[in-house]
This record gives sequence, structure tokens and C-alpha cells, in this order.
Amino acid sequence: MNLDKKITDDLVANDVSFVTTVPCKQLAGVIEEIDQREEIFHIPSNKEDEGMGLCAGAFMGGKRSAIIMQNTAIGVTINTLATLTQFYRMPLPMIISYRGELREPVACQVEMAVHTKALLAQMHIPTYHFHWQKDVEEFDNILKYTFMSNKPVAILTDANFWGGYGDQ
Repeated sequence: MNLDKKITDDLVANDVSFVTTVPCKQLAGVIEEIDQREEIFHIPSNKEDEGMGLCAGAFMGGKRSAIIMQNTAIGVTINTLATLTQFYRMPLPMIISYRGELREPVACQVEMAVHTKALLAQMHIPTYHFHWQKDVEEFDNILKYTFMSNKPVAILTDANFWGGYGDQ
């Protein structure tokens, strides 16, 4: 299964026309796929909270948006998520590479992984963990839920989902 294409196809099918991304090696394929789609206006961001601000602007302009980022930046997005995204009831699918789990080769990535799910739970953000490639089959339903409920939703995609760290 081509995960990058499936994720992008589901975004398009759910009328997501604006996506902002922060560079990530694990998410590079889906970012490249999004960048090639005429139906999606793609703007890279320097920081995740900046990207959420861009998504808020798109939302206020009548567009559906999404952000692609790493879990290591969850900490810097807390204020933006609470005072902008949640306060104004903005639906925001967050496709997040979940670094720091089993087989992680970079020690500093582990520390944020320890806190990611707890921070999202504390903020009452629905969170879905994609560990197996078959988990992507739920992505369309997650997007529908996000836009129906007007909530930010986190989709954590770990290394196993993407095929490992090049160690398989």
C-alpha cells in the first residue's frame, strides 16, 4: 500500500485544500505527495505553532486545513492549540510523526515521546496511534470526525507504521 498516496487522497476527498508542513524525514514522502497535488495549497512552515496560525487563517477564510509535524514540537504548540484552535473550535487534523518509541536511534527523541500522549490527553485532543500500515484505513473516518466535531485531532504515526528507521 502506498501510504503517502492514501493519506493525500483522503485529505483531498475530505476537501482539505490547505496543508502546512514542518520538515520531517519520516513524513517526507507524504509531504512530497501533498506538494504535487493541484487540489492542495501547500505552505511549508518554520515552526509548528506558526503552521497552526496559518491553518487558522485558512479556516477563517473558509478552507479546510491540516498540519504535518513531529511530536517533538507538541510542547511549543500547547498555547496555540488552547487559545486559538480549541477556543475558536477549529477542526485541525494533525498528522504527527511519533518519534521516540521502540527502535528509536536518537536518544533525545525519547523524552518528548514520554510526554506526547499525556499532553494531548490533558488538552482533551482525540488521539489516534497508527502503528500498523492497515491503521491508515481509519484516516478517512478520522478526518470526517474532525470536521464534524470542529476539534483538533492528533494522528500519531510511529516508525513501525512508516516501515522503520531504515533498519529493516
